[in-house]
Amino acid sequence: MLFDSFDLVSALATLAACLVSMALLLAVSQQLWQLRWTATRDKNCKLPMPKGSMGFPFIGETCHWLLQVFAKVFSHEALESYLPKIQQVIQESLRVWSSNPEPINVYRESQRLSFTMAVRVLLGFRVSEEEMRHLFNTFQDFVDNLFSLPIDLPFSGYRKGIRARDTLQKSIEKAIREKPLCSQGKDYSDALDVLMESAKENGTELTMQELKESTIELIFAAFATTASASTSLIMQLLRHPPVLERLREELRARGLLHNGCLCPEAELRLDTIVSLKYLDCVIKEVLRLFTPVSGAYRTAMQTFELDGVQIPKGWSVMYSIRDTHDTSAVFKDVDAFDPDRFSQERGEDKEGRFHYLPFGGGVRSCLGKQLATLFLRILAIELASTSRFELATRQFPRVVTVPVVHPVDGLKVKFYGLDSNQNEIMAKSEELLGATV
Repeated sequence: MLFDSFDLVSALATLAACLVSMALLLAVSQQLWQLRWTATRDKNCKLPMPKGSMGFPFIGETCHWLLQVFAKVFSHEALESYLPKIQQVIQESLRVWSSNPEPINVYRESQRLSFTMAVRVLLGFRVSEEEMRHLFNTFQDFVDNLFSLPIDLPFSGYRKGIRARDTLQKSIEKAIREKPLCSQGKDYSDALDVLMESAKENGTELTMQELKESTIELIFAAFATTASASTSLIMQLLRHPPVLERLREELRARGLLHNGCLCPEAELRLDTIVSLKYLDCVIKEVLRLFTPVSGAYRTAMQTFELDGVQIPKGWSVMYSIRDTHDTSAVFKDVDAFDPDRFSQERGEDKEGRFHYLPFGGGVRSCLGKQLATLFLRILAIELASTSRFELATRQFPRVVTVPVVHPVDGLKVKFYGLDSNQNEIMAKSEELLGATV
């Protein structure tokens, strides 16, 4: 009887410790997001931190009109105009990867690729390769020190992050001021164009400081998560050669792939890409198994009850995307990489709401999810049609989930470019690599 009492006390103590740990995790996580907001905001910036927004200004109640702006930025017409520019950025990156005689760090290079896409396509900046490298390295320093404790001392992470932010804003201000001079011959409106025009339509003139802040937020939103998903995509294609071959078969069946290369006369269009069903299944399965972000926050708008536990109005609630995917009853054999689970015949994701939410759920789901999936689809098409690649290590690396999902060693892969005769291509000229979109 004494032993049973001891077990009961131990169980209660363990439960209490778990509850305290969860409360501390929520408090610390929210504090880190508050620190991130402080670090990225200039003292003169007038945008407040929105409630329940995880620190992103474009999602808050105070910026409701921005939701309408980004509905235009990520509309079907906008994505159609981005498509050839995204494809060009991806093709140039793959040529660089293939021309490297040594294996590349896929995660690092995917970060560079997503950063380039955000700067050249989403923001429409025309910068040289040298300026792009400087911007990327500065932004990397900024991100690496984003969650540092706010201790403003020499050589502290906080000081390094602030210094990187200030340097980044100077470069961005230069690019914004030069933007009107580089718009001749431009055939589409990028996110920054739409943002500035919509502000004027709403009787608001954004200051240069607010434009710089908004630009950094846009780059940040497209940076880490897209790089994470791109790396996971490449790793799964390496792990599962039959999946890569089925992608090629689908491209051949649609007349997009001939003699091992992407047909130049078969122009990629948004409707064509969306109609590639197996490609869609592959991207969905990558995002199910390797969701870049583990979860997010919401604020309870009213008191409600969940599994017998009352959640008071105003409380912050953290939900786990990864645990939802892992424990959802609709998915069979959850640890297996099985793109066919999303096929029309099986449709495991159609059996209920909120079982599959790689971009979050509800009205506050990711605004850029259509752009992100388009980017991943184009990358998969280019990988299947223009590249040969192989793992450069004896075994696949372990995957960690903080701050986003990524391999511990970055995933070392050797790329070989292919021409129409399946021969290795020579490195392209610096002039091509330095071309702006």
